[in-house]
Amino acid sequence: MSLQAYKTAAARAETPREMEYRLFGQVTRALMHASTLESSEIAARIDALDWNRRLWSALATDCSDPDNAMVPALKAQIISISLFVSRHSSAIMRGEDDFEALIDINKMVMQGLAGPGPGAQQAA
Repeated sequence: MSLQAYKTAAARAETPREMEYRLFGQVTRALMHASTLESSEIAARIDALDWNRRLWSALATDCSDPDNAMVPALKAQIISISLFVSRHSSAIMRGEDDFEALIDINKMVMQGLAGPGPGAQQAA
């Protein structure tokens, strides 16, 4: 019961943007860890890739919803990134590429979710 109370309190205290940032952080850490594993540790590497692919697939699905109020160009970009993530994940699983591009993409999204840093408004 106390675990459920904690989850409820955490959900109320976190904005959707903060929740997305936290999720991207968790997935990106999993990718970073998987990138350090030997290629023979297939299950752990696939788990991280699958989690990242499912995250991007969910974002693309949300962007394809006609009720999504996001700017059409941004929705198209997210869907395009989702397709790239899927293709690149397959290439990693085949041993044809590495995790770097996926990690970089997620880090850039996290920077965007975090918003401008201190002093950014002063420079604008």
